Amino acid sequence: MDKVKVGVLGATGLVGQKLVQLLLKHPWFELELLTASREFVGRKYGEVVKWLQGPFTPPELNELIIGSTDLSTIMDSKVELVFSTLPSKDALSVEAELAKRGIVVISSSDSMKFEEDIPLLNPEVNADHVELTKLQSRRGWRGAILKTPNCTTVILTLALKPIMDELGLRKVIVSTMQSISGAGLTGVPSIDIIDNIIPYIDGEEERVERESVKILGSLESQVVKPASITISASCHRVPVIEGHLEAIFIETIEEPDVELASKALEEFKGNKIRALNLPTAPEKPVIVRRELDRPQPRLDRYISNGMSVVVGRLRMDKALRGIKLIALGNNLIRGAAGTSVLTAELLTAKGLVYGR
Repeated sequence: MDKVKVGVLGATGLVGQKLVQLLLKHPWFELELLTASREFVGRKYGEVVKWLQGPFTPPELNELIIGSTDLSTIMDSKVELVFSTLPSKDALSVEAELAKRGIVVISSSDSMKFEEDIPLLNPEVNADHVELTKLQSRRGWRGAILKTPNCTTVILTLALKPIMDELGLRKVIVSTMQSISGAGLTGVPSIDIIDNIIPYIDGEEERVERESVKILGSLESQVVKPASITISASCHRVPVIEGHLEAIFIETIEEPDVELASKALEEFKGNKIRALNLPTAPEKPVIVRRELDRPQPRLDRYISNGMSVVVGRLRMDKALRGIKLIALGNNLIRGAAGTSVLTAELLTAKGLVYGR
C-alpha cells in the first residue's frame, strides 16, 4: 500500500521527538511535516532541536525545514494524518479545523477528551471505541479527532484490563512514581527534583481517575458507558529520567486469585488488535516478572522497544480483599508517542484514513 503522509505538530518537545523517531522509518507512514514554535519556523530541524533520543540527531532530520501550525501551512503540506502535541489552549481550535478539512488528528491534549464522539484510545484495551469516529461526520467533519490518554492512564489501564476481564474490578487504588520526562523538556527544575520527591502533579490524579473509566468502559449503541469502577489515584514526581512506576491495589468482583490474575496478564494478547499485525504492537502487551524486586525503571523501561507494560509483585491484598501489584511503563513510548503511532496504525488497518 502507499504510505500515509503524516505530520507532527510540536516536533521539538520530548514527545514530539519520540514521535519523529518512531515515524522516521515507519513502514506505513511517510513523515511530511514538522512544526514547532514560531521562532523556529523556516529553520532546519537539526539546528533547533535539543535532541535527547540518542547522541546525534538522525541525518535524515537535519535538513528538514520546520513549518508553522497555521492551517494554510498544514493543508499545503498534503498530510493525511497529524500527531498533535500542542498545548490544550492551542489544540482546541487547530485540531477541530483540521478534522473539518479532512485530516485525521491523533492528539495528546486534554481538550475534547470526554466528548461523546471522541475516542480516548489505548488500542489493546479499547480498540472497538475507534468506531466513534464515524459519528464525527455529524459535526461536518470529513476527518476525525482521536485522543491519546495521559501516560499514567495508559500504563494503568493496560495492567488492569486482563484482570478486569478475568475477575472484574470493583475498586482500584493507585499510587504513582512518575519520571521527570513526564513533565516535558523543561517541566521540573533540577533544584526541585534532585534529592527529592514531589507529592503533587497538577491535574494528574483527576486525569487518571476520569480517563481510566472511559477507556475501560464498554461501547453500547455508539456510546461509551464508563466502567463501574471506583478509582483513587495519588501521583508523585520522582528523580527518574524515564519510566513511570505504579503501585496498584485492586478489589475484585470475583474471589481474588493471584495465580488466575497472573495467568490472565501473561496470556493477554492485545484484545481486538492482535489479528491486525500492526507494526508497533508488541507481541506481549503485558509482561509479568516473577523476581521479588522487579520491575524497575532502569532495567525494564525498554522491554519490547518500550511498548510493553511490565508487571510484578502480584500478591494478595488483605485490606481490600483483592490483589496488589507493581506496573511499569515507558512514559514517552508506551505512555505517549508509541500509543499514538499504534492508534494511527489501527486506523490505517481499518481503512479509516481516507486521504483528502
